[in-house]
Amino acid sequence: MKNEPPRKLLRRDLLKLTIVGVGVVSAGELLPSPVSAKPVDLNQKRKARYRPDSQEVRNFYRVNGYPPAR
Repeated sequence: MKNEPPRKLLRRDLLKLTIVGVGVVSAGELLPSPVSAKPVDLNQKRKARYRPDSQEVRNFYRVNGYPPAR
């Protein structure tokens, strides 16, 4: 058995390690983190979005020239 001296860290090896390290870190940053969904309240989902007697609805029909409601 020959006694081999310990191998030196060459510039190429250092460059390879740096590139691999940067690749691993950037790949970890690109992966999306899991997000939990908010619970849905079905009563709120089915509720009317506007009130037909609100001022905004009256202004819309007045400005756009629709015939007045009877």
